[in-house]
Amino acid sequence: MICFTLGTWVGGMFTSNCCRYLASKGYPITLITPGNNKDEILRVVAELGTGFEQVVLLGYPPFLKDVIDTGISRGVEWKTYNIKLVTAGEVFSEEWRNLVAERIGSENPCYDFASLYGTADAGVLANETPLSVSIRRFLAENPEAAKALFGESRLPTLLQYDPLSRFFEVEDKTLFFSGNNGIPLLRYNILDNGGIITYDAMLEFLAEWGFNPIVRDDTADKRGMRNLPFVYVFGRSNFTVSYFGANIYPENVTVGLEQPGIREWVTGKFVLQVIEDTDKNKFLKVTVELAPGVEETEEKLELATNSILTQLKRLNSEFANYVPIEYQTPQITLKLHGDGEYFPIGVKHRYTRK
Repeated sequence: MICFTLGTWVGGMFTSNCCRYLASKGYPITLITPGNNKDEILRVVAELGTGFEQVVLLGYPPFLKDVIDTGISRGVEWKTYNIKLVTAGEVFSEEWRNLVAERIGSENPCYDFASLYGTADAGVLANETPLSVSIRRFLAENPEAAKALFGESRLPTLLQYDPLSRFFEVEDKTLFFSGNNGIPLLRYNILDNGGIITYDAMLEFLAEWGFNPIVRDDTADKRGMRNLPFVYVFGRSNFTVSYFGANIYPENVTVGLEQPGIREWVTGKFVLQVIEDTDKNKFLKVTVELAPGVEETEEKLELATNSILTQLKRLNSEFANYVPIEYQTPQITLKLHGDGEYFPIGVKHRYTRK
């Protein structure tokens, strides 16, 4: 079931074509394309799901979680459908994977989840394998090992790739890839931070930490144990945030704050974030700096919220089509001028925060 947005956005049509191609080669696949229509997804699962050995949902991680949570609220017994998830467009935590696995009745997340790393320019570049998922889950449990391996405290997406299909290089922690696409791409840079690790180097590193993923219980049947190099991806290094697979640009928010009736009482500075609540649902948060001497009121909060939402939907087609309506309204916080946490005076301002 293709749960990516369909139309001019690459995710839905690309994965649909890939699945259709596999079916044409004789693989027992039935393809359905409800897109990001949540009601249609749940209807199709209920009507057809029990007729198949498994149901695979392909989509953006936060959207698939929303589908699953909505289904639970409507009485859907996900475990009866042997659900598998293929995701793309977002880095998620292993806590997120555990939570979703529990809700779909997954007994082995290493084989029930596969995250893709791709781009509209070149399609899929790399993908999670049972081996890479097992390793990432170990690293999530051992943050010291993760920091030693990746050089940062945050956990990137960890995948494997075929160097004969997509060739990766790294310079200054920036990934470059080459591939023979419609237009051949040579050392192509989409501003992703990350790195590459050979298969042998990965296993040697893990052995130093007393871990052998090849003999771990969650990879016992040895499917997906391939001698391929690893690539890890932290995400874009430019000033965007990813929300339900949509790239949100600070310029879109700026326009919302420049509207008459709002620009008079803000400085134009803000911080754009994607945050998670305790249930691992994601929300778009915008913290706005008030002009000197201006204080927060409910009216100002409502004006800023409506204006930013209006401009995001007007200027950003990904936001308008990828993000479910119930998650589109940003959470706006108004801070006094020179707030020490978000708008310290004398410091170069950054409009996004991870």
